[in-house]
Amino acid sequence: MSGVSVSIDVRDVLTRSLGDANVREGAFAGVSFDGIQPSFVVSPEETEHAADVMRVASGNDLVVVPHGGGTVQSAGYKPERVDILLSTKLLNKVLHYDAGDLTLSVGAGMKIADVQKLLAEYGQFLPIDPPNPDVATIGGTLAANVSGPLQVGFGSARDFCIGIEFVTGDGTIARGGGRVVKNVAGYDMMKLLIGSYGTLGVITSANFKVFPMPKKTRTFVMQFHDVEKMVKFLSEVSHSPLSPIAMEVVSPLGMEYVSGPAKPRDPDDYMPISTVHVNVAWHVYVRAAGSDAVLARYASELGVDVKLTLQGEDETALWRGLSDWSVNVATRHPHSMQVQLAFPKSCSAEVLQQSESCAVANNLLFTAAGRPTVGNMVATFLPFTTDPASSMQYANAISALRSELPKGCTVTVLRCPKEAKERFDVWGTPKADLQLMREIRNSMDPKLILNRGRYIV
Repeated sequence: MSGVSVSIDVRDVLTRSLGDANVREGAFAGVSFDGIQPSFVVSPEETEHAADVMRVASGNDLVVVPHGGGTVQSAGYKPERVDILLSTKLLNKVLHYDAGDLTLSVGAGMKIADVQKLLAEYGQFLPIDPPNPDVATIGGTLAANVSGPLQVGFGSARDFCIGIEFVTGDGTIARGGGRVVKNVAGYDMMKLLIGSYGTLGVITSANFKVFPMPKKTRTFVMQFHDVEKMVKFLSEVSHSPLSPIAMEVVSPLGMEYVSGPAKPRDPDDYMPISTVHVNVAWHVYVRAAGSDAVLARYASELGVDVKLTLQGEDETALWRGLSDWSVNVATRHPHSMQVQLAFPKSCSAEVLQQSESCAVANNLLFTAAGRPTVGNMVATFLPFTTDPASSMQYANAISALRSELPKGCTVTVLRCPKEAKERFDVWGTPKADLQLMREIRNSMDPKLILNRGRYIV
């Protein structure tokens, strides 16, 4: 069992606060971070219990890792140790829901799929569609700022999350955003917590603005053999009167991961279908919502470029596959490297072309899916064979890509073999506001109890 030896006094304090059933040995949790297991796992049922955990950890220099569904646990540096894994699975209650006011407050451990099921009963939905919604939690999705295809029509979680409750590194319970008593240290804590990867506080609940569910939708499918033509089309749609709720693109080699079996049937299935593309076209999916007249206008405006129109169950299945794309690729190719590409949308074509070029130059295959119109793509670099690529192949590809991309572009490694992490910086070049980020973290978690060593700060 990795990590420091936890004294019997600390264990007793946690047990008294949380109960025997909610404190267990980390070795039995089935969770590890690049091979590092937590010493033990705690599952608080209330925010006050989470605060108790943090106070004990702060007083004993114990490293705490907040944990929701674990869908993004592969991100970040390899930790030196994980003393306490703080699971939010029991913080899963609906705290407030006013369908008439379109507001919702839920515990951080509530699954995305469960939230959507609740809202659907009232003809409403939350425009958060991360991969694997049956596992992904509200808190984890916010902490990693994960977005799905609906980002194009509704923005990221920062745009409709109206409040957050969280616990700081020293055990202080605080709130940010809507229904706020006072923000901590004068900062907009809601904005800061989203995307902080659990380094500023443990998110325990969140408040959202929700939306009426569209009564009718259609998805229009286009294909482009040239990246620049595809980007030009996307720009034209973005600047037109049309307002799609989602607009996703998938690279030629990435099409096989939109649907089909997520798990390989035999070892050879870890390989892509072919190193010579079966699909040679980029696919663009435009999803529209509205009345029959609105949907007819989309069909007319998009015109001859439309190769296929989907609705009903076929449409729903397609968008589930597009949301799960990154998970499907990672499941099929556990030795691959997956990166987040963030860029000014004016650089879309260059980013995609350079990414593929750097992959090919290092004997890797390139796949990608995402939203160029908001500067957000996930790319996966795949070995040509069933054998893992060497760490240096991945390191050289990332180094070349970061050096070739225009200013303002970032490349963050979301997952890769743990041996490769020792060869490069998964977070990339520090941001210009790194010093400010460190100051904020030091003010909220001066002992660096939360996620120590895993994030850029």
